[in-house]
Amino acid sequence: MTLDQILVMIGGVGLSALVAWYFWFSEKKAVKVETSDSGIQEAVIKVKGGYTPDVLIFEAGKPIKLNFIREETAGCTEDVIFSDFNKRATLTPFKTIPVDLKIDKPGEYGFQCGMGMIKGKLIIS
Repeated sequence: MTLDQILVMIGGVGLSALVAWYFWFSEKKAVKVETSDSGIQEAVIKVKGGYTPDVLIFEAGKPIKLNFIREETAGCTEDVIFSDFNKRATLTPFKTIPVDLKIDKPGEYGFQCGMGMIKGKLIIS
């Protein structure tokens, strides 16, 4: 093997490790959502190559309003699916789409794009 082949090999392995760390091993920071004076827990989730924030913490038994703002036209993020609640919403590009939930049971509930590639989590305490 020549030196340039070895350097390319090391670079490729290094980049692969970085991608694996980012998608599977990096710590995701959870966002605690406060209750407004009206009693609704409301959060804004930006959709662009992923959900930001993608882990949200809510209190059980209080209404939840998730405002999705899709800042792209990629087909993967066209829908958001809450399979635990049999709920789905179509996210129109560059518009705010609200999703209302009321979750009484504490636990962790996932949501994802229509292709299952982009995921988020609601933590209900």
